[in-house]
Amino acid sequence: MLEPEKSIWAEKRRAAAQSARKVWQVLLTRGPSQFQFWIIALIIGIAAGFAALFFRKAINALQYLAYGAEDMARIHSYAATLPWYWVLIVPIIGGLAVGLILHHFTPDARARSVADVIEGAALNEGRVEKRAGLASVAASLITLGMGGSSGREGPVVHMAGIISSWVSNRINANGITGRDLLGCAVAAAVSASFNAPIAGALFALEVVLRHFALHAFAPIVIASVAGTVINRLEFGDITEFNLLQSGMLEFYVELPAFLILGLICGLVATALMHAVFFAEDFATHVQRRINLPRWLRPAVAGALLGGLAIWFPHIIGVGYETTTAALSGELLLHEAVVFAVLKVVAVAVTFGGRMGGGIFSPSLMVGALTGLAFGWIATAIFPEVSGSHTLYALAGMGAVAAAVLGAPISTTLIVFELTGDWQTGLAVMVAVSMSTALGSRLVRRSFFLTQLDRRKIRLAAGPQTYLLAMFRVAKLMRKSGDPKAAPEEECWEMIEDGVYIDGNATLEAAMPIFDRSGARFIPVVTLGGEDQPPELWGALFHVDALKAYNRALAAVSEEEHS
Repeated sequence: MLEPEKSIWAEKRRAAAQSARKVWQVLLTRGPSQFQFWIIALIIGIAAGFAALFFRKAINALQYLAYGAEDMARIHSYAATLPWYWVLIVPIIGGLAVGLILHHFTPDARARSVADVIEGAALNEGRVEKRAGLASVAASLITLGMGGSSGREGPVVHMAGIISSWVSNRINANGITGRDLLGCAVAAAVSASFNAPIAGALFALEVVLRHFALHAFAPIVIASVAGTVINRLEFGDITEFNLLQSGMLEFYVELPAFLILGLICGLVATALMHAVFFAEDFATHVQRRINLPRWLRPAVAGALLGGLAIWFPHIIGVGYETTTAALSGELLLHEAVVFAVLKVVAVAVTFGGRMGGGIFSPSLMVGALTGLAFGWIATAIFPEVSGSHTLYALAGMGAVAAAVLGAPISTTLIVFELTGDWQTGLAVMVAVSMSTALGSRLVRRSFFLTQLDRRKIRLAAGPQTYLLAMFRVAKLMRKSGDPKAAPEEECWEMIEDGVYIDGNATLEAAMPIFDRSGARFIPVVTLGGEDQPPELWGALFHVDALKAYNRALAAVSEEEHS
């Protein structure tokens, strides 16, 4: 009787072992979730985490040399003790160094940041510029270390993108894999920079990849955890902001006040973004008007920042000291208002002068100050039903940052992880939802997407718009002499009627021509000089354009739902 039972169990063990071997082979050989890919994600996460850590420590070292600040979170207190001429000259020297670096190592003297990483994810198979990116990291380091008023998340994210791009090129990664690796690097960098593993992973998905596909979730989480471990090995399990008291809602009667705060924060975030865009346009106009060398533009911005910092050193750096003071309720109403306005001005000057850095940390400071000012007013009007005014500062910090980033989910979580206060989630969520709903209507969804839109890169409207710009007419046309080419006589007749397109154009320009003319093909030409006739290359057929566009849409849909 025992022999049949033993044979049955032996058969089951053999079947289980065989199944395990098959699973192992699948992990090793198939799909984006393969075991090697997870190992690569872990390695990229470790590399990006160390890069973010070294960048942060390099800022600390540079601030110590420039201002004698041993603690980056208290830089304005150190700067306040220095002679006025030193506070003035440090940003000028920093701006000059930034200008020279960007002038020699970037084609447009512009520092790369999160917007460029988003562009790389959408249009360049997860790759970003390396030479210009490294120059931007150096420029942002100098900016943050020598008086610039911006944040460190922008250069850290682009630095992570450089790491993932290098790996993607080495393994010849396709578009999906390249984007996933980019998401892994970004998640690890954000996590290591802010000790926020949950928000780091969601930031990569929500802001950079702009989808929540399941195939990308596991490797991005692995990389995010790796970045967090690196941060905690160096700094311990501590939050960026230490709250002296935890605010509590007064029987939920305060919720309407947080709805109003969210709307106000949406307007403040919009004002911050438009101030930056106005400063960029105005600085470019002045630069062209007076023929200012582009390498001097950051130095002029540094002079303005230094002059402002003589009286208000609070605007120097990322502003963590002032943000902490706002979250702790140490600032009065008029101080919160004045510092918020000055920070907006300083951020606009920094970006307008093309000094480098990110927008996230400044938006945290502006949001905390806005929320604190609102809290002082609200609790004074309704003291009997009001909780702590610092709760409004916390909600305001998340609301402004979420509207700027266009990322309500990751921003809400990063606020909780930065402060360690998870008890006030309802207030923060209400304020964030209102601010993002309003802010996204007043700009192109977010600060980063609006930046790209100003460069004629239309990502905000979705793939149905930006995919058209990825296809060049010359690659889709049927050349003259092809058996299925358009008749040359008919092409020349259409050219004489003004219906044609340049071979270097994209489908973004071609599709409106099809709509207007109703033609089944458009002649493709090379335009010569004023007295030279155009040269006929071939013709772009409407059906070929639609096929390419539909294939691209299907690929995007498959990636986002896999």
